[in-house]
Amino acid sequence: MEKQEENIKNQAEVKEKTSLRKTPFQGLGSLFSYGWITKNIPFFLFLALLAVIYIANGHLADKTIRDINRTAREVKELQYEYKTLKSEVMFRSREAELVKAAEPLGLKLSSEPPMRITMEKRDKE
Repeated sequence: MEKQEENIKNQAEVKEKTSLRKTPFQGLGSLFSYGWITKNIPFFLFLALLAVIYIANGHLADKTIRDINRTAREVKELQYEYKTLKSEVMFRSREAELVKAAEPLGLKLSSEPPMRITMEKRDKE
């Protein structure tokens, strides 16, 4: 009886060896088993968190770049406005322009030099 059992075991081993040739993907069935997946859930959650942070960082960077570009455009516009106003003020502050602006008010340019007023020192009484 023992010999029959041995023969049956040997036949089963031979069938197993010949029918199950090792393939490169043979071990993947046990690698992605339910136990392995449940054991690695914290790692999968960590990877998902990293993906969310990566995406959020990309959106934040895009928003920051848009804000920087908008601010740069505003600064350029304000520089142009400043230069325009400065040149206008410089033009209006010329003597000829001041005379033209003062004529409707009845003010005229004096041909006499300004008088100098001096104070005499008083002695204490």
